[in-house]
Amino acid sequence: MKFVIIGLSVTSSWGNGHATTYRALLKELKALGHDILFLEKDVPYYANNRDLPKPDFCKLGLYKTNEELKEEYKDAVANADVVIVGSYVQQGVEVGNWAISTAKGITAFYDIDTPVTLAKLEQKDFEYLDPELISKYDMYLSFSGGSILNHLEDHYGSPNAKALYCSVDPELYYPEDLENKWQMGYLGTYSPDRQPTVSELLNKPAAQFPQKNFVVAGPNYPEDFKWSPNVQRIDHLPPAQHREFYNSQKYTLNVTREDMIRAGYSPSVRLFEAAACGVPIISDFWNGIDSIFKINTEIVIAGSAADVKQCFESIGEDERRQIGENARKKVLQHHTAKARAKELETYVTEILETSKI
Repeated sequence: MKFVIIGLSVTSSWGNGHATTYRALLKELKALGHDILFLEKDVPYYANNRDLPKPDFCKLGLYKTNEELKEEYKDAVANADVVIVGSYVQQGVEVGNWAISTAKGITAFYDIDTPVTLAKLEQKDFEYLDPELISKYDMYLSFSGGSILNHLEDHYGSPNAKALYCSVDPELYYPEDLENKWQMGYLGTYSPDRQPTVSELLNKPAAQFPQKNFVVAGPNYPEDFKWSPNVQRIDHLPPAQHREFYNSQKYTLNVTREDMIRAGYSPSVRLFEAAACGVPIISDFWNGIDSIFKINTEIVIAGSAADVKQCFESIGEDERRQIGENARKKVLQHHTAKARAKELETYVTEILETSKI
């Protein structure tokens, strides 16, 4: 099939998580034999930070304005089997309406930010999507599953709301036999709504285990925050170093944004990356996490420093390694980019078959 995807960015991962998601998915769509054109608005902050200026898994089209998009790529959109518009595309409502009116094939909205999008809709902030547009797309592909899918169909009139979770590339994330430099680590940009949990589940346990080393990697943390002396801080960790980072920990911590917790069924890419490396994960709880990983056998849930302390003291080395290996097996079976590409292919085929009836 011919896919045209209008997305935030595939050429630059600077300041956004969309690029790595698109790269992994498109790479596997190509491997399935599909033809892909990715259209991206050419903006200075991505142009100056392009870490993949010439992707080999798709054709690339850069446009400066919506007028240029409509003029240069009208035929491509009209002749595509599938046209997908992503979240946070600039003037996304205008782009979406044009794509729907131009396309002869299936149209879909790909929401890599579903809980944020729904919050914006409730606030009547229609930056890239409005309620009317949801019902016009043939399909709504969501980074969140569960009851949100019913809400998109029942409240906003989406004819097909489907979960298309984030994923991981197992060629980039896998176990390595490295020294466990840290008892536990956390990878994430500072966020005010996550910081109390990071403090409770990592900084407090670090103070309780002064003989062990901990690490927090990510930018924008307040300089005046008082970390335990045995917590190492890494301000920026490039993606190329993530695998080594995970594999150097006995446990890795997963902390979830408040809007993702409220939405439920919203696994982060960090969750799958760590699991693909076979590193046991300690995580906060949200509805649906047990549909991704089995609690206590594939992931450990903690709500307090006491829970983390109990985990460190009660889980033996063999069990610790087994938890990591169990999670890795689950990810390789259900949460790779290849699995997502096949899911998308199945969703499209279902719509095509239904339209023939």
